[in-house]
Amino acid sequence: MAKSVTIRVPEGVHALLQARAEADGTTVTALLTDAALRDPRLSDPSSLIRAAQWARDHADEFAEFFPDEEPASAANAA
Repeated sequence: MAKSVTIRVPEGVHALLQARAEADGTTVTALLTDAALRDPRLSDPSSLIRAAQWARDHADEFAEFFPDEEPASAANAA
């Protein structure tokens, strides 16, 4: 059974949500539900561990293809 949650947002935010939902052919409720489910704080911790491992495994590829996006290393940051 679905539960109701009431939130208050500024009119401008509501207008943005409504416009985005209409553009996506969905509802504000579905849009917010999808956003909430993508929040990593609500994820299964094991999926976060797998994501972190994937990022470590592909760090060299990322650095090669996106050199301008490469974060500074701890040695360079000091």
